[in-house]
Amino acid sequence: MFLVTGANGQLGNELRLLLKERAVYVDKDELDITDAAAVAAFAAAGRFSAIVNCAAYTAVDKAENDRETAHKINVDGPRNLAATGIPLIHISTDYVFDGSNCRPYKETDIPNPQSVYGTTKLAGEQAVLETAQTAVIIRTAWLYSNFGNNFVKTMRRLGSERKELNVVFDQVGTPTYAADLAAAIVRILPQITPGMKEIFHFSNEGVCSWYDFAVTIMELSGLNCRVLPIESKDYPTPAKRPFYSVLNKSKIKHTFNLSINHWKESLQKCLQKQF
Repeated sequence: MFLVTGANGQLGNELRLLLKERAVYVDKDELDITDAAAVAAFAAAGRFSAIVNCAAYTAVDKAENDRETAHKINVDGPRNLAATGIPLIHISTDYVFDGSNCRPYKETDIPNPQSVYGTTKLAGEQAVLETAQTAVIIRTAWLYSNFGNNFVKTMRRLGSERKELNVVFDQVGTPTYAADLAAAIVRILPQITPGMKEIFHFSNEGVCSWYDFAVTIMELSGLNCRVLPIESKDYPTPAKRPFYSVLNKSKIKHTFNLSINHWKESLQKCLQKQF
């Protein structure tokens, strides 16, 4: 039996569809991962073969003024889960990098987060590696799905309400369909070996800007909304975003024998489902 934390989020909901009765699903109301005693007791009672931690403080801009809460959820929570001794898959982010690269980031590249969110997520990775007996950390980026709030849903809503939209073109990365990440996790779970402590990168294949992504969303959704490219300086945010966060996925593909879809193919699959 597996334990999935943060089960009401995008990735947690996709894992529900795949793991079904093979897992116990908890969100903050069922288990507060920042409470070390509660986590230890829950883990001891459950006899779980692995934990998948999808819980995270992901309000990137809000985190700039809410460092304490972000730290509890993104650092203390993963540490508490790792301390159970149960093999852990922990989800992290491209925001651990500063975005100054001009080639896809490898797991061995030195992190340099530029925001509270990125800083706490990096500290969470370090806490897991220091505390866990067995852990797989998966950094992902630009996550979207049919669940929760995400860029695809926002663009579809705005595209149906407006004739024109401004979207930044100077931030480049790769969208990740949460269903594809969930499928990768399900494939990885039986391949985790005792004592393994590794970081991996996962996103869909290909590269695009947020502008390119928005244009494609409108086209595939049949929305008659013109998307205009703007620079990040014309859309200031409290938290600094990485300008380039394409992830090199060679390691995860080779280690776990994964094949990964191109982002456009996965976007089309997502849009074909009922929103």
